[in-house]
Amino acid sequence: MTVLTGYAALQHQRRTMSEPRIIKKYPNRRLYDTVESRYITLADVRRLVTEKVEFLVVDKTSQEDITRSILLQVIAEQEHEGNPMMSQDFLAQIIRAYGGAMQNLAGDYLEQSLKLFTAQQSQIRDRVRSMVGMDPMSSMTHLAQENFQRWRQMQDAFFKSMMGANSRPPGEEHKD
Repeated sequence: MTVLTGYAALQHQRRTMSEPRIIKKYPNRRLYDTVESRYITLADVRRLVTEKVEFLVVDKTSQEDITRSILLQVIAEQEHEGNPMMSQDFLAQIIRAYGGAMQNLAGDYLEQSLKLFTAQQSQIRDRVRSMVGMDPMSSMTHLAQENFQRWRQMQDAFFKSMMGANSRPPGEEHKD
């Protein structure tokens, strides 16, 4: 039987009590995951969010909770890469909502709207799954694979007809 002491015991206790994972931000701007005992990136933080792992980011020097700041950095990184979710107009409207009498109401409204949107997405996915018998994404993957196989068969038949019945398809080595 292994007896945990010190820091390991504290970490074990945190995990078993469902307390949030602690991530420390050092003065060199690096993030350190105390559960995995390694430095992590904003991409790792995004993974924790998508996996619904509760965590808290603490500034190592001041012990201040800076979780919101790090989450905003993750959003900024996501908006900068690929296809942004928030338009320039939307971002401007959010900025205008700060400082007004309705700031808290606007924040609550956006939060509840996104929760409703996520719940509706899940319900639609569940309905499609119950009607089709499988997850819509796996259905699409399966359909794409079937279509690719049909395309290959059609392509093979086309090459055979173009080259004649006795010819070998392109790429097949001569075996004599």
